[in-house]
Formats: sequence, C-alpha cells, structure tokens
Amino acid sequence: MCGIAGWINLENKTSQNGEAVLHRMCERMKHRGPDSEGLWLDERVALGMRRLSIIDLATGEQPVFSEDKQIVVVMNGELYNFREVRAELEKRGHKFETNTDTEILPHLYEEYGEAMLEHINGMFAFALWDRRKEKLLIARDRFGEKPLFYGVFEGKLIFASEPKVLLENPSVKSEINLDALRSFLSFDYVPAPASIYKGIFKLPAAHFLSVENGEINVRRYWNLSFQKNGNTPSVEKAAEELREILSDAVRMRLVSDVPLGVLLSGGVDSSTVAAFAVRHSSEKVKTFSIGFEEDSFDESKYAREVAEHLKTEHYEDRLSVERAADLISEIGTWLDEPLSDGSLIPTFLLSRFVRKHVTVALGGDGGDEIFAGYPMYLGHRIARIYDKIPRFLRAGFIEPFVNNLPVSTKNLSFDYKAKRFVAASKYDVVTRHHSWFGSFSIDEQKSLLNREVLETTSGDIYKGAKDLLKITDAADEIERMQFLDMNFYMAEDILTKVDRASMAVSLEVRAPFLDPRVAQYAARLPVDYKLRGRKGKYILKKAVAPLLPKNILQRPKKGFGIPIAEWLKGRLNPLMHDLLAPERLRNQGFFDEKFVGKLIREHEKGTASHHKQLWTLLVFQLWYDNFLRK
Repeated sequence: MCGIAGWINLENKTSQNGEAVLHRMCERMKHRGPDSEGLWLDERVALGMRRLSIIDLATGEQPVFSEDKQIVVVMNGELYNFREVRAELEKRGHKFETNTDTEILPHLYEEYGEAMLEHINGMFAFALWDRRKEKLLIARDRFGEKPLFYGVFEGKLIFASEPKVLLENPSVKSEINLDALRSFLSFDYVPAPASIYKGIFKLPAAHFLSVENGEINVRRYWNLSFQKNGNTPSVEKAAEELREILSDAVRMRLVSDVPLGVLLSGGVDSSTVAAFAVRHSSEKVKTFSIGFEEDSFDESKYAREVAEHLKTEHYEDRLSVERAADLISEIGTWLDEPLSDGSLIPTFLLSRFVRKHVTVALGGDGGDEIFAGYPMYLGHRIARIYDKIPRFLRAGFIEPFVNNLPVSTKNLSFDYKAKRFVAASKYDVVTRHHSWFGSFSIDEQKSLLNREVLETTSGDIYKGAKDLLKITDAADEIERMQFLDMNFYMAEDILTKVDRASMAVSLEVRAPFLDPRVAQYAARLPVDYKLRGRKGKYILKKAVAPLLPKNILQRPKKGFGIPIAEWLKGRLNPLMHDLLAPERLRNQGFFDEKFVGKLIREHEKGTASHHKQLWTLLVFQLWYDNFLRK
C-alpha cells in the first residue's frame, strides 16, 4: 500500500526543479507510505511514490523495472494473484529481481501491452512509463478501491493518489468546480470523472489513461456483466459455489508480511470475512470493532457475539460525542475533497484504533452493492406499487400523513425513511434512487444555491448516472441500480471513505467481496437470489449460514452511522452556527443564508430533521477552509 505521484510533459519540455517538486508531492502523502520514498525522473516523465511496506519488506522498494530498465512502474495497492502470475511469466522466460507484487507489472506489460490489466486481481492504481515508445499508462482497479486523480496544467499531465498531492505542484491551481459542488450536494460525494477542483479529474474505476505522442486517451478496460448463461444453478448449488469463491477471495487477501486483522461490525458482510479468515489463518485472528454510546447506533454487542462464536482475539473501542467533535476538525485538515458520509468519523476512529495493533485489515465493503443489501433496492419495488395509487390519494392523504409524522433522531427511523420515500416518489428511477441516498434534491438546490451559481451550472445533475446505464447489460431495474451503486456510491463514497480514513493512519484495508470473481458470479445469478421478497443478500446468507450464528443472519441491516441529528443540537451546535453563519455565507457567495437559517431553526426546534443537509454543508465548509480559502 502506497501513494503515487508524477507527471509527463506533453510539449517535450524539461521540468525545472523537477526532483524537488516531486519530492514535495510525495512528502504531502507521507501518511500513505511512511516507510520509504522512491523517485525516478527523466527529461519528460517523473514518477514518485511513498511506500507502506506490506509484501517483501527487504527488497520491495519502488520504482520497479523491466529487465532492460526500459519500463518503469510505481504502484499503490496490492496484487493478490501475483505469485500465480509471476510463475506463469517465469515459464515464459521473464527474470525477477525481487519478491514484490509490483514487479509483475513491467513484465505483464512486455507480454500483453494494455491487455495486461486482464491478468490482475487486486486493488491498485499504478503508473507505467515505456521509455522506448515514450508512452505513459496509468490505471485504476476494477471497483475503484485505490484512487487516482489527474489534470493537465501548463503543458503537463500531472497525477497523484490524492488531490492535495496535486496541489503541491506549483503548476496546479486550486479553484472550485461549481458543477461538482452541485453533484456533491446531491450525492454527498463527487462522482467520477469530476472532482471538486476545476481541472482535476478522477480516473474512474476500471479505466486506464494512456499518453502517447502528446495525445491523452481514457478507456474502460472491464465491465461487470449481468447476462444469465441459461444454466441457473439451484439455490443450494449456488450457495455452495459462492461459499467456495468467497473462501478463496479471503484466502488470497490474507497474504502479508506484517500483522493482519479483520474489521468486524457484527453485520453479515464483515462476519463472513472474519469466518473465512479464521478458516484459512494459521494464527488466531484479531478482530476489531467500534461501539457508540447511543444505543440505536451501537452494534458492538453483535460484533462481540460473532467474535465469541469464531473464537477470535477481539478488540473494541467506543465513540462518544466529545471524541467525535474533536475528530471533525482533525478530519477537515486531510479530507481534500468533501465527503459527507457520516460514517467517515467512526471509520477513521476505528482505523486509528486498529493501526495500534496491525498494519493490514480485511473489511466487508461491497457486500451490499453486490448482493442487493441496501433497503433502497426493496424501496424500488415498493415504489412500483406506490406509483399505482391514484395521485389524489397520494397527494391528499398519504403524503400529508407521512410528512406530519413525529420527528425522530434515531438511526434510520421510520419517519425519516418514509419522508424521503414520498419526497422522491415524483422523480424518475435514477433521480429517485439517488434522492434516497443524497442530501439536497434538485428542487431544494434551487432554494439553497445563489442565483449566480444556478445560472452558471448545469441542472442536469444525474446525467452522468443515466449515461452510465447505457453501458450495462443489466435489464432488471434492481440490477441496474446495483450497477450504478458499484460505479458511483461504492467507488466514490464507500471506498473513498475507507481509503482516506485508513491511509490517514497508514493502515491498509482489503475488501474480499470486491474480488471480480465474487462480483461476476453474483451478477449472473437471478435477481431473486439476491433480493427475495423483503430479504436482501438472500444467497449470501444461504452460503454462510453454516459459519455464523443464526441471530446475525436474521438481524436487520443497520449501517455504520453516527447520531448527527442529536450532535447538531448539542455538542456540534456551536460549530454549525460558526461555519454556517449568515455573514460567512454571504461573503462566500454559494448558499442562500435565509434558506440555510431556516434549515437550522427547524432542526433545532424539532419540527423537521435536516441533519443530513446540514451535515453536508458543514463538511463542505470544513473542506473549503482547509483547501480552497487559503
């Protein structure tokens, strides 16, 4: 696990002070790799990296090279099948100097060119320079576990693992992308390929970028297929096959030359990973969880139950209001793109706690998207029924009744879900889906944003999501939403959250559910195997039933949330009033201070729960103070 950075001169110019600039960029991401630094430059290209030593501690330094030194590579991530790939390459005559996984990349490129990506199973972002062809290739893994940002500034294509690393290059300017701001307000994150910075882009998951003869090309190299092969296995057979694929995915991710553990929430996904880790580990598995003082958000008792069942060495930490408030300011200093997923705070706290004991941890990310575990998938089926109810009944009776339900601040309370459901019912399926997830609807943005922002940005916020659906072969509505979530929500929210929180404390997190074999097997199963009646993850629960307590399999999904609604009325209330003060908003010029004031008053009085919207604005202001205003 590392961080990478560099550039290529598109105009055949030599960079001045290149090594000093590259070193400064790498220093900015020292948290991603505290163990060592590697720099390589020639007259056109600069490649740099910071290393967190995981595999081949003695000789695994980067950059790595081909045998003739004509191909140079730096990588962030892990290649789980590197031993099998290396053995095959050695049969073809390739010679290796180290035992590091990264070294297979230059040899794969020699053998297959850009098709090398088809042979890799891992999480990665890498940059490869072919000195003979003068060709740069940068790539990101299939699901976007590892980030990669780039932009063209002053005749150079500059890239890095994080935006703040790009900002260390004197050619890069820090300006806000107002269209991306609107996306953030809608999604709670900025979907690829945009970023919150004007001129800086994310390389989307499963894409590579090449530069040759001064031309930049971005292409998708892999796509998940939902096509059924006509030979549908029985539920029992599918559960058995899935169990074996998952088992092997976990086994591959246990390879490490440093201490390793499992992040255990007590949900089905993380418990599944822990169970298979116990099966394959020769040592007692360490598991880690975090608890909350507020009962409706606390899952620690379930994590303890799983740990006792699997006989792991279990560690637990607890989150209080005071600790959370202290973390918010700290997070604001390193979160270089706004991300208003509230679970970022406990994820960061858990990562910091885990890092005291291990360097690598396995997590359960991806299970909800791959096996239809989110309640929104069931929500779409309910929406079909709701749409058939006469409009006068919905508008005259149901919606007023729902909107007048008493406000609760409990985690995913019924009134919160019901109000969001009816508010989004008037939209098309893509807009409806993301309105359930996100903070500000299109209509709310018309009240929130100042006129200049509205007039200079596009109101077609969900165009990217709708365009993405054109490239999937999924026909069922639920599967199409799963595909969207894997490419948007999972890649740019969930995995970004885990990457930033864990890398901030130099912890590597691996996600066995994102083994492409697992995702592809699940995608080809009938929808009914994933969402059966009201039960999501049906086939997954069938597959792991022999391994886990029945209570864990039957409990409803809770999510890794925090009690923001209460905190904004209490411990975080002064911070909210400071960052969202009317004078500050007027001077900033983005948001209507009267509308924001109305949200604050209604939330404080308890006549409505606007915690999601207010938290999103709060996170934006923290980012703005740390990365734009100065």
